[in-house]
Amino acid sequence: MRTLGLIGGLSWESTATYYRLLNQIARERLGGHHSAELLMYSLDFAPIAVMHAAGDWPAATEVMIDVARRLERGGADALVICSNTMHKTADDVRASVAIPLISIMEATAAQVRAAAVRRPLLLGTRFTMEQAFYVDGLRAGGVTPVVPPVDARDWLHGIIYDELVQGRVEPASRRAFVAMVEQAVADEGVDGAILGCTELGLLVSSDDLPVPAFDTTELHAQAAMDFALD
Repeated sequence: MRTLGLIGGLSWESTATYYRLLNQIARERLGGHHSAELLMYSLDFAPIAVMHAAGDWPAATEVMIDVARRLERGGADALVICSNTMHKTADDVRASVAIPLISIMEATAAQVRAAAVRRPLLLGTRFTMEQAFYVDGLRAGGVTPVVPPVDARDWLHGIIYDELVQGRVEPASRRAFVAMVEQAVADEGVDGAILGCTELGLLVSSDDLPVPAFDTTELHAQAAMDFALD
């Protein structure tokens, strides 16, 4: 089994989900007492969130490169950035190390394409929904997403930063999220929903939505363990 290097703490709420999923997958595939071989560097998210708000992506990239190199020196065979938004730094991180980086966009696009979903709704932080790095990453995998209108993007961004990354899962926010997806189905004809923030799986599941949901945290964990167990 190869060792995965996790860049976590982005937030720790979803990093805990990654840890659970990776170990569950290892046990399911190998049986018995097996678990995943992991190295994890868990960042303090508060300074990173300040960089997000300020648009200081060069500083965020420096942090990510430093952590990636530490994990490589520690013996990781591949890197897993436990965040959708921080995949904005992925190209620079990948170029800074000699080990592969397992892309969340590639893992997600492959599953959306396999499900024959043609108009998935992309849901995440404003950075993920509005900036080119994520949409272009999906398009490179053969998927062209639909993004919500600006007021819905602003609302969802607030829910992620003010509630989910702080461990708050509010029933009212779940209801509003489902209503937003239902509206997109009616207005835009979307036929799937990409949960493009690693915390969104804490809020909703596919059973809550009128269209198939693609939980990027789960898909990323599966792709990482495919690599580890190949």
